[in-house]
Amino acid sequence: MESGCTGKNQIEFHDLRAEDLKHYERFYNLRPNKTADSVPLESFLWSRYYHARAAIAKREGEEVGLLWLYGTEDSPFAAMPLCRDEDLAYCFEKMRCYFNEVLHKPLFIKLADEEAIQVLNLSDDEYLVREEVDFRDYLYEGDQLRSLSGKKLHKKKNHYNGFIKEYAGRYLYRKLTPMDRGHIFRFLERWREGKGMEVEEHLDPEVEGIHEILKNLERLRIQMGGIFIDDTLEAFSIGSCNRAEKMAVIHIEKANSEIRGLYQAINKEFLVHAFPDAVLINREDDLGLPGLRKAKESYYPCGYARKYLVWQRGVFEELEEAREELEKPAGK
Repeated sequence: MESGCTGKNQIEFHDLRAEDLKHYERFYNLRPNKTADSVPLESFLWSRYYHARAAIAKREGEEVGLLWLYGTEDSPFAAMPLCRDEDLAYCFEKMRCYFNEVLHKPLFIKLADEEAIQVLNLSDDEYLVREEVDFRDYLYEGDQLRSLSGKKLHKKKNHYNGFIKEYAGRYLYRKLTPMDRGHIFRFLERWREGKGMEVEEHLDPEVEGIHEILKNLERLRIQMGGIFIDDTLEAFSIGSCNRAEKMAVIHIEKANSEIRGLYQAINKEFLVHAFPDAVLINREDDLGLPGLRKAKESYYPCGYARKYLVWQRGVFEELEEAREELEKPAGK
């Protein structure tokens, strides 16, 4: 436990646990936010990897926002507070105070949502604000992904139809429950082994996060669906809902890549069964990986949930060199 800023309304950060989410979820969706971070499951999925700690900000005894602290003692960073628009400036100042007075660091926020940036309207003299293009979330029209309709998705529809035809009578889509943990664990073991030793940096932490989700299914508000072929799980997906935005967030989608049309099938069937009314589908970011970017662009997004880096200027001058590096244009 870490004590918060000095003064009347101190804040205390605690490690994020699955049992905390029931109490914390009321802070989500208090203001517009179309990023994947607008739902509790995203916070939990990566909590161990980023050492997530949370604190509740209070004003005159009232709980007004949820604050996030990540990283190590040497390299801490924050997320944008979850709160109402009218409380955002107050909660932002609580984080600034904590970083400056307790951590003795400039406030550093990663992946701040665009709506919050607009509300805060931060002074360029005080803060560097830069869009993180590699981490923008892809947004899609729900009806389009559920139907795979239109010329742009014609190839996707052909792959899907090919799968349905080839595996007719052998495949089954169904909702997954806690009773299916064993199926998912076995699938993940096969899937990870198939990737070999040289994999993207995010894959092992992602698998670890999935294991934590599966251990705590009863405490989490999520949807899970899978496709079985000959009684073996060959694809599954995990998602959750941002009701305020009428948006489904697809956190996990895994499939046997050797089976033609299976990725299209799990994508479509999961949305049809788990999120039949979602207007928007958030399929998260591409991490700047060319292959993942190509795959996400191939479904023709209708927009993006943009995210920003926020770095406080003018404090703790020994860190100014690092800030100056962040100000340089990408690729230089």
